[in-house]
Amino acid sequence: MLIVDDDEDIRDLVANYLGSQGLLVSEATSEAELLANVAANAPEVILLDVNLGSEDGFAIARRLRRLWFGGLLMVTGRGDTIDRVVGLEIGADDYVTKPFELRELLARIRSVSRRSLQPPALATTSDEKPPVLCFDQFALDTGRRELRQVSGATIALTTGEYDLLLMLCEQSGRILSRDQILQRTHHRDAGPFDRTIDVQIGRLRRKLEDTGKEPRMIKSVRGAGYVLAVAVTRT
Repeated sequence: MLIVDDDEDIRDLVANYLGSQGLLVSEATSEAELLANVAANAPEVILLDVNLGSEDGFAIARRLRRLWFGGLLMVTGRGDTIDRVVGLEIGADDYVTKPFELRELLARIRSVSRRSLQPPALATTSDEKPPVLCFDQFALDTGRRELRQVSGATIALTTGEYDLLLMLCEQSGRILSRDQILQRTHHRDAGPFDRTIDVQIGRLRRKLEDTGKEPRMIKSVRGAGYVLAVAVTRT
């Protein structure tokens, strides 16, 4: 667990609390320290402040996602929807708003950590290899938690993107509401203005090159949710 915040008081408060709950915590105050920690320790989850002194947390997150795909929580000092949407667009798995409640922060960290470390949901016995789910020109390897093209090229997915795509593949042809997806992937209900799933769907479509006026794989169903509208085979 890595906390990236230039406010020493907040950093110490969060680090002490998380440490008391059994988490192994490291701290950083800048992008340089963050990247050094990622290279040395490969943290499972990073808590990144949007306003990191003179540095832009959003820009840092964008660069970070080019080389690290663990659980990323963005911390914003404002409740503005735009901040949350931008963070999710960049690749954050969740966000918290200052001032935050430490127990809620811990719950969100554990949720993201569980999702990044969970065993493949579709393996049924200890002797059975985790399946590969094939659809269109793609293969989702649930053992490696990787998405590959038929050409063999690997498409990097964040924890949240992988969880979302896995759920869509498992429920291929079935319309899934935003609440259902949020409960499964983030373990919470959607608020009236919550765009978390819409943003992650948009990111996933771009990675699948399914971004036409009428997406043919991940389709929107007005007033209902989303559906993966292509056949999925399990190998």
